[in-house]
Amino acid sequence: MDSRGFDSAGRIFSNATEMWAEEIGSTAAEAEAAPAPPTATEGSGGASEEGAGDGKRKEWYSKAIAYWQGVEASTEGVLGGYGCVNDVDVKGSDAFIRPLLADRFGTAKRHLVALDCGSGIGRVTKNFLLRHFHEVDLLEPVSHFLEAARENLTGYMDQGEDSHKAANFYCVPLQDFTPEEGRYDVIWIQWCIGQLPDDDFISFFNRAKVGLKPDGFFVLKENIARNGFVLDKVDNSVTRSDPYFRELFKRCGLYILSVKDQKELPEELFAVKMYALVTSQPKIQKSGKRRRPKNSPRMIRS
Repeated sequence: MDSRGFDSAGRIFSNATEMWAEEIGSTAAEAEAAPAPPTATEGSGGASEEGAGDGKRKEWYSKAIAYWQGVEASTEGVLGGYGCVNDVDVKGSDAFIRPLLADRFGTAKRHLVALDCGSGIGRVTKNFLLRHFHEVDLLEPVSHFLEAARENLTGYMDQGEDSHKAANFYCVPLQDFTPEEGRYDVIWIQWCIGQLPDDDFISFFNRAKVGLKPDGFFVLKENIARNGFVLDKVDNSVTRSDPYFRELFKRCGLYILSVKDQKELPEELFAVKMYALVTSQPKIQKSGKRRRPKNSPRMIRS
C-alpha cells in the first residue's frame, strides 16, 4: 500500500493530484462540482495524451473488477475475511439512520425507497435497508455478486405494494450510473466509493442528486485513513482521510447533516465513518446551532 499524508486540509489535493496522475493519467483531484466535470486530460494537450489517460482509467477500473470477480460471493468474502463485523456494522447503520428518517420525513406514512450502491451480495439490503424502506434497488458492477444478491433476496421480490422488497438489480459501476429522477429517499453508499478517482467521485454525486426526492439524502459509510490517503494497488482503491472527504463534499456541493463513527470494529481495521449528506445547507436554529435529529450524537471530528 502507498500511504501519503499532508500537513493541512488546504494541501489535501497536492499529493492526491500527483497520485492520480500516476495511476490514471489525470489530475482528477482538481475537478470541481459542475454539471459537466472535466475530462481526464483537460488542459494537458493533444489527443494522444487524452487517449493514454482514458486507457489508464479503464485499466484502473478493470483491475478493480477483476479483483472482486475472484472473491467468493459470501459475507466472509465481501467483508475481506471479517464476516464477524457484519452484526456491529448493521447495528451501527441502524442507529445512525433511524433518527435521520424521523427528522427528514416525519412520522406520517410514506413509501420509502432506497438505492444500495456497491450492494455486493445484498448483505446491507437484506440485513438493514429492508427494515426501513418499502423498496430497495441494488447497484453492483460484479455480476456474480449481483446474482448472489438475487438468490439471497428471493423472498423479498415480487411482493405487494406496501411490503418491503428488493425491486431492481442494476449491474452497472458507480461511474456509469445515472438514477431515475426523484426516485430515492436515501442513496446508501458503503465500502465502494474508494474505487472512484476524485473526478468520477464528484461526477457520480452530481448525477445522483437528481435521483433524490425532496428531503432525500445520501449516506456515505466508508473506511477512513488517519491522514492523507492510502492507495491499495491490490484492489485499486483509495482510502481517504476525513479532511479529504470533507473537501470532496464541498466540491460536490454537498453539506454534512450528521456524522458518526462506527464502533466496535477490530483494532487492526481502518476506522469507519458514516456521513449523512444533503444538497442544501441544513437549517440553523435560533441558537445558531444546526438542527440535528433528536437523540442523535453531535458531530464527531477526528
